[in-house]
Amino acid sequence: MSKHNETLMSSFIHDTAIIDPGATIGNGTKIWHFSHVMPTAVIGENCVIGQNVFVGSNVKIGDRVKVQNNVSLYEGVICEEDVFIGPSVVFTNVTNPRAFIEQKDAFQTTRIGKGATIGANATILCGIELGEYCFIGAGSVVTKDVPAYALMIGNPARQTGWVGEDGEKTKSIV
Repeated sequence: MSKHNETLMSSFIHDTAIIDPGATIGNGTKIWHFSHVMPTAVIGENCVIGQNVFVGSNVKIGDRVKVQNNVSLYEGVICEEDVFIGPSVVFTNVTNPRAFIEQKDAFQTTRIGKGATIGANATILCGIELGEYCFIGAGSVVTKDVPAYALMIGNPARQTGWVGEDGEKTKSIV
């Protein structure tokens, strides 16, 4: 673990976590057991990165983001501030992966809007934009862009309603 960056001194990094040189970790951020943050990853202030989380190169995580256990954020993922990512959420970064074809130049951007919630075990396909404060139900598979404040459930995920900034269901868009 590298502790050369001054911001690491004001953050908590568990002894088993690996922070590669060149990663940026914001003040007050906590990174727990067996997590790995790659070079050029940027993690904002006051975030919580749970156990066994992988943060790839060039991933950007805003302030006050919570990433629960067993999540891999691959290159191309951008999380705005106040995002919640539940345990074992899956992100992809290529639409048609093949083990024998190098596709690092085909990584797509997946943007998660401010205040969004992604429930446990959801899958988010690459190239998708999740709108601000949207709510993705546990186990859902998101295959297309999600509007701000939308409640999405199922496989494939379908909009079943709207949520407010507090995460509670509402009768209409906020």
